[in-house]
Amino acid sequence: MSKFIFDINASNGAARTGVLHTPRGDIRTPAFMPVGTAATVKAMTMDMVRDAGADIILGNTYHLMLRPGAERMQRLGGLHKFSTWDGPILTDSGGFQVFSLAALAKKSEEGVAFQSHIDGSRYMLTPERSIEIQADLLGADISMQFDECTPFPATHDEAKASMELSLRWGERSRTAFGKRETQALFGIVQGSTFEDLREQSATALIQMGFDGYAVGGLAVGEGFDAMVRTLDFTVPMLPHERPRYLMGVGRPIDIIEAVARGIDMFDCVIPTRSGRHGQAWSDAGPVNLKKACFAEDKEPLDASSDCPASRDYSRAYLHHLVRANEYLGAILLSWHNVAYYQNLMSRIREAIAAGTLDTLRQHIVDAGRS
Repeated sequence: MSKFIFDINASNGAARTGVLHTPRGDIRTPAFMPVGTAATVKAMTMDMVRDAGADIILGNTYHLMLRPGAERMQRLGGLHKFSTWDGPILTDSGGFQVFSLAALAKKSEEGVAFQSHIDGSRYMLTPERSIEIQADLLGADISMQFDECTPFPATHDEAKASMELSLRWGERSRTAFGKRETQALFGIVQGSTFEDLREQSATALIQMGFDGYAVGGLAVGEGFDAMVRTLDFTVPMLPHERPRYLMGVGRPIDIIEAVARGIDMFDCVIPTRSGRHGQAWSDAGPVNLKKACFAEDKEPLDASSDCPASRDYSRAYLHHLVRANEYLGAILLSWHNVAYYQNLMSRIREAIAAGTLDTLRQHIVDAGRS
């Protein structure tokens, strides 16, 4: 019997809050997963990530299979021990990065043959190899099926062919994964912005039987309105009792609108990428600390925050660090941003439980427009 149990504790419209119980710890939902691309959440120690409030992080199969190497990772004790993160880890399948980063990627029914963007070495990534890397070599708690992220824009025929290939790869991923008590496997719904294709994909994946279901192929250029419209018809197709994960999203407004439609899990590189570029996130969006108006601003980013980076350093100091290209600037702003996102998820969970999500939702929308 699987040790992954999803308890929904409260609902507010389509939004729900609960706990995904895993052998390595509980994940409070809705949850935001900081991205640990190469066995590290950039510019942060794992202690900082924990202290910021994260229950789970994401690891990137493509980057880790290239460097330091999946088999080496296994010899070193797996991703948890290697990175010193003892909580749950979800890994992506590697498919998105293969198509977006690899040189000379060649797709076939078998999988994708490609050259490393690092040194040109040749690799073959198949559904079976992706599952082996994620579940066996890295030791991920939650693995993702191998899929093709349908590019945008795509015609209906192009999206259909891509979605059907992902279904065949999904079935092979499911077979390769087998039955495991202490690890879970999520399927990925594809189909671009076409309702009939999303329905075909969701129906087939549910029949295969996954531990959770992700909505893929969004946040790839379709725009906010198309994204939420696609979620409007896709999320109700997914099992109520299973966790739902929107991949690669996003901004606070994206997250709260997706939560309102029933999404439980998110990941995005925005917090740390923004931190490395001198931006501090808030409900109103990113604040550019490079601007001269912060040169003598004695106030912290957020005096009420439990995060030292948000509470203990003046905006003037952060401005100085960013302008001077000091490493500490990227560290502090990344720390603040990860803590901000975790605090946002905490407020969302509390609002769902209290039945006040619409109020918080409107605040985020209004702040983003200000």
